[in-house]
Amino acid sequence: MSVVGHWTGVLAGFTDRILALPTWLEVGLVFLIPALEASAFVGFIFPGEIAVILGGVAASQGRAPLWAVMVAAVLGAIIGDSVGYLIGKRWGDHLLKGTIGRLPIIRKHIDEHLKSARAYVLRRKGSAVFFGRFTAALRVLVPGLAGMSDVHYPSFLLYNVMGGVLWGAGFAVLGDLAGASYKHVEKIAGRIGLLLLVLIVLGVVLSRVLRRQRLRSARLAAFGDRLAALPPLHWTRRRYSRQVAWLRARLDTTDPRGFALTLTVAIGALAVWAFAGLTQDVVGHDEAALVDPHVLRWVASHRTDWLTSVMKAVTRLGSTAVIVPLFVIVISVLVIRRRDWWSSALLALAVTGAMGLYNIVKGAVGRVRPPRGLWIGHYGGGSFPSGHASQSIAFLGMLAIVLSAGRSGKSRAVIWTGAVLVVVMVGASRVYLGAHWLSDILGGWALGVAWLSVLLVVHFLTSARGGGGSVRSEREEEPASTRRRTNRRAA
Repeated sequence: MSVVGHWTGVLAGFTDRILALPTWLEVGLVFLIPALEASAFVGFIFPGEIAVILGGVAASQGRAPLWAVMVAAVLGAIIGDSVGYLIGKRWGDHLLKGTIGRLPIIRKHIDEHLKSARAYVLRRKGSAVFFGRFTAALRVLVPGLAGMSDVHYPSFLLYNVMGGVLWGAGFAVLGDLAGASYKHVEKIAGRIGLLLLVLIVLGVVLSRVLRRQRLRSARLAAFGDRLAALPPLHWTRRRYSRQVAWLRARLDTTDPRGFALTLTVAIGALAVWAFAGLTQDVVGHDEAALVDPHVLRWVASHRTDWLTSVMKAVTRLGSTAVIVPLFVIVISVLVIRRRDWWSSALLALAVTGAMGLYNIVKGAVGRVRPPRGLWIGHYGGGSFPSGHASQSIAFLGMLAIVLSAGRSGKSRAVIWTGAVLVVVMVGASRVYLGAHWLSDILGGWALGVAWLSVLLVVHFLTSARGGGGSVRSEREEEPASTRRRTNRRAA
C-alpha cells in the first residue's frame, strides 16, 4: 500500500472515531481543531474543515444543534488565526530561522523568500487573509506572516472574521446537507481547496511576472530577444509570425485590448459555459436540477423567525423596486457632477440588458417555481433564471467597476467586498424564501456575469480606438501618490 493510501486510511479511521464521540466533545473538537490550525500548525496534519464537516454530520443526525457547530467552527477559526498572528508578530522570525531556516539549502535563501512572502501579505492584506482561510496550506501560514509583516491588526481581524464566518458556517451547513455521504464531501472540499491554492499560486506568479515586466522592461526585452533568437523559436516566429504577434498582443498589460480584454473574454466564456450547463440541466431535469429539491427542503427545515425577517429585508435589495431608483440616482450623479456619460451608458446597459435577457430566458425555459407551500411571500412568472440574481450582479458589478476606478487598493477592496456580499445575500434570500431553486440563482449569476463581460469587452475595444470612457485604464487608476513615485523613478 502506498504512503498516501495508508495516510488516507488512517485519516478515515480518525474521522469515524470523531463521529463516535459524545456530542459535547465532538462540538469541542469542532472548535479546537480550527483553533490549532494556525496557532500550533495542526493544519499541516489535519485540515480543520474535516472536523467542521463532521460536526455538521452530527447535526444532521440530531446529535448536536447546527447553530452550536457553526458557532464553534467560526470562533475556533477566528481565535486560532488571531493567535497565529500574535505568534508570528512576537516569535515568527526566530521560529522560522531556528527550524527550517537551519537546513543547508534553505538557509541561503530564507531571507529573500521571507521578504517576498511578507511583501505579498502586505500588498494583499485583506484578500490574503480572506482567501487564505479556504486553502489548507495558506490557512496555516498567512496569519503568522501577517503578524511578522506588521499588518494592522484591526484590518487583519476584519477579514479574519469575514473569512471565518463564511468558512465555518459554510462547511457546517455542507456537513449537515451531506449527512451519511460526508466522506465524499470531504474529498470534494479538499479538491476545491487544492484548486484554490493552485489558482492563488498562479495568480501570485503572474502578478510578479507582470510587475517585473514593468520595472525591468529593458532587461526582459533583451532576454526575450535572446530567447527568440534560438533556432526553434526563431523558426516558429518566422513561420507563424502573425499568430505569435497576436498572442503577444493578447498579454500586453498596457493596451486595453491586451491582458484586460483577454481576461474579460475568458471570464465571459466561463460564465456562458456555466449558464449553458445549468440551462441544460434544468430543461433536461438532470444533475443540478436533481439537487435543487434537497437543498430547498433543507433550507425550509432550518428557517427561524429572526432570519426570515432578515431575508425579507435583504431580498428587496435585488428587486426592481430598489435597483431602478438607485440606478436613476447613480446615473444622475454621474451625469450632473462628473459629466461621465460613458460610465452612465455602461451602467444603464448593464441593468436594462440583464432585465431583458432574464425575461427572454424565463419565457423560453418556462420552469415552474418551487411548491407554494414553501413560499414566504407571493411570486409570479418563470423560475429560471432568477431575475433578482441577474440584475443584482449586473448592477452592483458594473457599479463597483465604475466606483473603484481611480481609487486606492483598500477602497477597491471595500467596494468589491460590499458588492459581493450583497449579491450573495440576495441570492441566498431567494432560496430561503422559497422563491427560487438553487440552480435558478446560479443561472442568474452566470447570466449577469456573461452580460457584464460583453459590456466590458465593448468598453475595452472602444477605449482602444480612442472612443472615450471614464472607466479608466490601469495607469490612470493609480493613486496620484503612486504616479508621482513612478514618474520620479522614471526621471
